[in-house]
Amino acid sequence: MTWEVLSIVGTVAFAVSGAIIAMEEEYDILGVYILGIVTAFGGGAIRNLLIGVPVSALWEQGFLFQIALLSITAVFLFPNNLLRHWRRWGNFFDAIGLSAFAIQGALYASEMNHPLSAIIVAAVLTGSGGGIIRDLLAGRKPLVLKSEIYAVWAVLCGAAIGLKLVTEPWELYTLFIMTTSLRVLSYSYKWRLPNKNIKAFQ
Repeated sequence: MTWEVLSIVGTVAFAVSGAIIAMEEEYDILGVYILGIVTAFGGGAIRNLLIGVPVSALWEQGFLFQIALLSITAVFLFPNNLLRHWRRWGNFFDAIGLSAFAIQGALYASEMNHPLSAIIVAAVLTGSGGGIIRDLLAGRKPLVLKSEIYAVWAVLCGAAIGLKLVTEPWELYTLFIMTTSLRVLSYSYKWRLPNKNIKAFQ
């Protein structure tokens, strides 16, 4: 049940996130749907390739595809005055998607009895893979490659699940809320990881 809920939450969140960014980039209706679908399912496709699950498994998720399409349609039909604050809402939905999919990816790998390293990689790829593809298709620098703290939260989700620190459904939901909150705080207060600018030395 936890798995299904997280799948639905992550699918809706990333589909909406992709659609909002597509509209900001002034994509036509087809582009909005394509970017929304790619954002919602891209991370899972990459994860499946790396942990040995057939990519064709994605096509068995008909219900989730319907959920994604309905979510994109709803966003596309929203009045423009409700989309003026797209950056805030886009980041919020992205945070929800990151948290839900990172936990789902870690659970997936854990169920397959993969080692801790694979569980963490599955969490990161599922949580941020769709966002990376979305940003690349939108001509933006992927968030996960910036100094902004993003993928770190997926790593922590993977580690918590891989180390069996979180096992019960209520613990998973608590982890989801905490991860989403930390991601919201990190972009609200501009938390950054250390970086090095070599241009200053040229």
